[in-house]
Amino acid sequence: MQLIIGTQAITPADVRQIPGGIEAELAGDALTCFLDGAANGASMELHGGALDRHAVDVTEIRMHGCATKVTLMTTHEMALN
Repeated sequence: MQLIIGTQAITPADVRQIPGGIEAELAGDALTCFLDGAANGASMELHGGALDRHAVDVTEIRMHGCATKVTLMTTHEMALN
């Protein structure tokens, strides 16, 4: 599965599907690209997997040590914690 941010494609280190979206682990250049895109309001879309070609919104970014996990929900879904 890839995450398309604006015109760039990144591949998360790990992806876990959750109801209404995904939780992805990002590192290195993929994390930098993601953070730049999120800060600048770039469009984000998933390619591959069950949510192929779905637009997503960033609902959570968690940084812990060397790991950064982001929660991306399909547009107009809401995370229930």
